[in-house]
Amino acid sequence: MSKFFCTDNSKVTLGVAVGVGVVAAVTAGYLYKKKLENSPPKKWRRVGELSDLMIYPIKSCGPIRANEVDCTILGPQDGHLRDRVFMIITPEGQFITGRSHPKCVQIQPRFDGDKMILSAPGMLDIEVDVKRLYDQKPIRAVVWGQAVDAVECGEEVARWISRFLVSEDIGMRLVFYPNALPTRDVREKNKGFPDLTKIDSGALHDATSFMMMNEASVAELNTRLKDAVTPLQFRPNFLVKGPTTPFEEDHWKWVKVGNVIFRNVKLCGRCIFTNINPETAQRNPDFQPLKTLKSYRMVPDAGDSPILGIHLGVRVPGKIALGDAVYVGE
Repeated sequence: MSKFFCTDNSKVTLGVAVGVGVVAAVTAGYLYKKKLENSPPKKWRRVGELSDLMIYPIKSCGPIRANEVDCTILGPQDGHLRDRVFMIITPEGQFITGRSHPKCVQIQPRFDGDKMILSAPGMLDIEVDVKRLYDQKPIRAVVWGQAVDAVECGEEVARWISRFLVSEDIGMRLVFYPNALPTRDVREKNKGFPDLTKIDSGALHDATSFMMMNEASVAELNTRLKDAVTPLQFRPNFLVKGPTTPFEEDHWKWVKVGNVIFRNVKLCGRCIFTNINPETAQRNPDFQPLKTLKSYRMVPDAGDSPILGIHLGVRVPGKIALGDAVYVGE
């Protein structure tokens, strides 16, 4: 019989028990560590205040600045005003963005009660009755390869958008996300970020339902650019004034604005959309600011996308307002 084979059942039992105990202890320790990591901290350090608050009702289109919003699972909200719940699609249901159609940034929404009113250079204003959209039967649309429920906003606004973007009467349609919660899974490219969950994926967002930037980081970038850019070029929801160290937000694990608590779930990778001037809709001929960002803001987990800003997932919902104190966990 092999000398490596133990015939003492008591020793085998003891060995198994010890092994199971070690595994259980390690597992318990791991789960406790994860629980601590996923639990909001008890101590907070003030880093600044909320200096700007923006909602983008239509994906890739102009922002609406707000003084106060509710932070919900789906994103910032003030009545019918919600973040990225409308998007422009092709007749086949594929979403389009300012990356391929830069003039999207010149479509400016505003709200008047139940109506969303759209303006654009050279176009008469047009209204969309948002309230009636909730009662319509959804169709299937596609955003980043993922199917979503979407409600058609009608022929009149479809014609308006088509004329503005492609100078035709057909070709583009406007759709609305009618649900109260996210329905898409985390995008495949983002599944390597353990703190980013399905509940953070927002309505029609690229990654998450909230994005925050630090004024000091944009100011530092501008020291390297010939032509300065504004934070709007990067389309944040929240802008923070106060931190003196550029890019310190990269390391914020937990963020509290007023009494609303967020988890930093992913650094924000930047794409060619940042090269489009939000006022003129013109692409920067020198590929700026993306080219400069790529020269010094690359990190291993972001592929070929430079980093500026942080994606947030709300963990304790509530109301926030301009001027609210911004804290980070210690």
